[in-house]
Amino acid sequence: MVHQLHSEHLSIRIKALGAELCSVKNKAGIEFIWQANPSIWARHAPVLFPVVGKLKNDAYFLNENTYQLSQHGFARDMLFDLVETDHKSCTFRLLQSTESKTKYPYDFILDIIYTLEDETLNIAYRIKNPAKQKIYFSIGAHPAFKVPFLPEEKFEDYVLSFEQKDYRKTKLQNGLISRTYENLHLKHNQLSINNRLFDEDALVFENAQIDEICLFSTKNPHKITLNCKNWPFFGIWSKKGCSEFICLEPWFGIADEIDTNQVFEHKKGIIALDAEQTFNCAFSICFT
Repeated sequence: MVHQLHSEHLSIRIKALGAELCSVKNKAGIEFIWQANPSIWARHAPVLFPVVGKLKNDAYFLNENTYQLSQHGFARDMLFDLVETDHKSCTFRLLQSTESKTKYPYDFILDIIYTLEDETLNIAYRIKNPAKQKIYFSIGAHPAFKVPFLPEEKFEDYVLSFEQKDYRKTKLQNGLISRTYENLHLKHNQLSINNRLFDEDALVFENAQIDEICLFSTKNPHKITLNCKNWPFFGIWSKKGCSEFICLEPWFGIADEIDTNQVFEHKKGIIALDAEQTFNCAFSICFT
């Protein structure tokens, strides 16, 4: 099932599988979301839950048990229920299941709420803990934007615009967080895109460095602006050597550190949610 939202400016499509945003078109018919070519990368904008990134050995330890869990968790591959909708907003819900409990033993209610206002899509995550015990999780977004927007352009015509000129990147080692950092100094607060930018994996930023980031072309007036104030982690990624999409990823959570003890409660960036409490976070994407 695919659900649609409409405004005067945008037409949005969201799949029930993974509650995944799969299309954003403006009134001129320009598609902004990567269309999941399976020969390159077969996803559009997956939700990352109950982990963000890779676990060491694809496993974690909890209450003296070992659980196997692949990169970014399982929610992106599960069918959500559409529990509330109108023409500008919809809420998708995922509950624990027999299948999920083999990978993640907790009860949970995960709601993903999409709200369309003019040129802006607001995306909210709401995680409820219905149990009598504390639960642990991470959650994040992974939207992939089609670059270039227009067929006559090239990947290299595009630029990322940041709020400041100096950042500190955390380097990855086999998909895990290393203890190595690299300073990123930007001229005019901008980073030009090319297909070598991700040769060493994603660009990862810790400590809430990024509140807003823009993706735009030097050859057309269209622009994507993602706002994620107070999200603690952020990733920028495309497949190595690819010249067709770029992902801008706000996260409440991050991959395991290379020297992790793999105990879930100790995991870097993990969220602890007390019994019968709710965690909320949200970000927005403006398409102009």
